Amino acid sequence: MKTEIESLGDCRFESPLRIPQFIKDGAKVLVDVELKTAQELADSPAFDNAGPRRKIFFDPPNTTAAIVTCGGLCPGLNNVIQSLVRMLLQQYGIKNVLGVPYGFEGLIPEYGHSFIPLNAEAVDSIHQTGGSILGSSRGPQDCARMVDTLVKNNISMLFAIGGDGTLRGAEMLHQEIKKRGLPIAIAAIPKTIDNDIRFAHKTFGFATAVSVATGVIHAAHAEAKSAKNGIGLVKVMGRDSGYIAAYVALASNEVNVALIPEVEFALEGTGGLLPYLEERLKKKGHAVILVAEGAGQKYAQASGEKDASGNTKHGDIGLFLKNRIEEYLKERKFPSTLKYIDPSYIIRSVPASAEDAVFCIMLAQNAVHGAMCGKTGFVVGYWNSYYTYVPLVLATEKRKKVDPSGYLWTMVKEATGQPDFWPFDNVIT
Repeated sequence: MKTEIESLGDCRFESPLRIPQFIKDGAKVLVDVELKTAQELADSPAFDNAGPRRKIFFDPPNTTAAIVTCGGLCPGLNNVIQSLVRMLLQQYGIKNVLGVPYGFEGLIPEYGHSFIPLNAEAVDSIHQTGGSILGSSRGPQDCARMVDTLVKNNISMLFAIGGDGTLRGAEMLHQEIKKRGLPIAIAAIPKTIDNDIRFAHKTFGFATAVSVATGVIHAAHAEAKSAKNGIGLVKVMGRDSGYIAAYVALASNEVNVALIPEVEFALEGTGGLLPYLEERLKKKGHAVILVAEGAGQKYAQASGEKDASGNTKHGDIGLFLKNRIEEYLKERKFPSTLKYIDPSYIIRSVPASAEDAVFCIMLAQNAVHGAMCGKTGFVVGYWNSYYTYVPLVLATEKRKKVDPSGYLWTMVKEATGQPDFWPFDNVIT
């Protein structure tokens, strides 16, 4: 596993930071921290430890930085923008920081967007609101032309804030810049409420999403308990990874059935979801079901089309379950009341929670430290309680997913009390 971060060259300038301690060059964080023999330890892969270095590559007064936000909205976008700007201007003394409007299309002249000058006043209170002051967009753009724009505007470093698709785009930029031999650093900050970035224990926005979605579950539980045979059905985001659903099920402690993309489930027949739900209603008089958007796609009639980011468009499993549950119980003349809640776009557009706000600052500051040292082609990770630099090519090889046979999913099933709804040999891995 290649964990080394590429560098633009030797660091010749003294850091302007006035801090008591710098990270030593060559400091590493083990990928796997389980106890090993001396030989195994020597051969173990490790990430670069993130943080400020005593020597830097870029001369701050002659450096221009740019910031771009891509993909869907996520709590904490403005926090990261604010922290990047403050770190670049106030701590490192960079003179010019530019905001790229509306994602990567802001680097293509034909769209007609203009760079947004960012200073301390422009970002003063943006952390109090959701969304992105820079705007966002999905979809790839011509990589060579984006690099041409960076060169034309003398941009020395680009901070790309986004999820899996954004990181893939950042890696393409990195490779084009490398091919041309340009001294431009590409640094990425992992943004996704799905928490699906590889080699990052968590991504910003996830904690806020779990917190807000947990409140929705409490509301669904109240609705369900207030009606005879009441059912609260909540759909949350989670295209390919079910981390939000898993953590919300644990945090709320009121979910009776959690469904995630990684684990297939049967609807009918012995051991199926619908018979289980009917029996629970008979015994308890209410039920709360939490489903991730990517779960049960064999039932949801997906079109197979792709969105602008290249992701497969999923069918609406939430509406499918609502209709099928109501139909199933009606066929059995079993009276029930179902309340369906889809808070997805509310969750992703709220301001960051206190936990996420702190996390955003740490990610942004470490991204700046890395770029100023000439490190490039990396995403800031959080691994084994350390902030790290992970090669973009490694982080984007595949998505992080919930392990159906792992400890997290076992805890979820223990908390909900649900069975597997499917034989073990048919669990998706």
